[in-house]
Amino acid sequence: MEYFPAPLEKLVEQFARLPGIGGKSAQRLAFHILDLPESEAQEFAQAILDAKRSVTCCPECQNFTAGGLCPICASPKRDASTICVVADPRDVAALERSREYNGRYHVLHGVISPMNHVGPDDLAIKPLLERVSKGDVKEVIMATNPDTEGEATAMYLSRLLKPFDVRVTRLAYGIPVGGHLEFADDATLMRALEGRREI
Repeated sequence: MEYFPAPLEKLVEQFARLPGIGGKSAQRLAFHILDLPESEAQEFAQAILDAKRSVTCCPECQNFTAGGLCPICASPKRDASTICVVADPRDVAALERSREYNGRYHVLHGVISPMNHVGPDDLAIKPLLERVSKGDVKEVIMATNPDTEGEATAMYLSRLLKPFDVRVTRLAYGIPVGGHLEFADDATLMRALEGRREI
């Protein structure tokens, strides 16, 4: 038996399809939309349609943009000799929040994952190789997640980049700031020791 009218049930179903949204959260969002004034609901719906129609991939780095080059690729202040390779546009935002990196990016839009039927041809690898082949790039930083798929993707790309005589590095990882050694797993401790540097 349905508790709600069909249009409301459909709205709840659509919200429940979003990542990280369960049934109760979907209901809460749907009820919130119903409580909005008509003009705000229209604005919300229009924002979704506008984003879907106008957000594309930057022809240079594959990050999201509203047409043409993204602001990072278009900026003359960014170091074009360094490319940071990330799996997802959200990773660009995370690295930008640190305000420590001044190079450019390349977004793969995923990682190699045979279990999920994602192979190298499904990722934006060819545009990366084209950028590096021009000869202006001196370093490529692999910033994929330190999990099995991220590591496999980083290793695969490093082998492809070897012939281009470019320095390929990997983000360091280990003990988080504020963490305790006693709670770190063996792999994390090993990586922390490998990535140590002089102070």
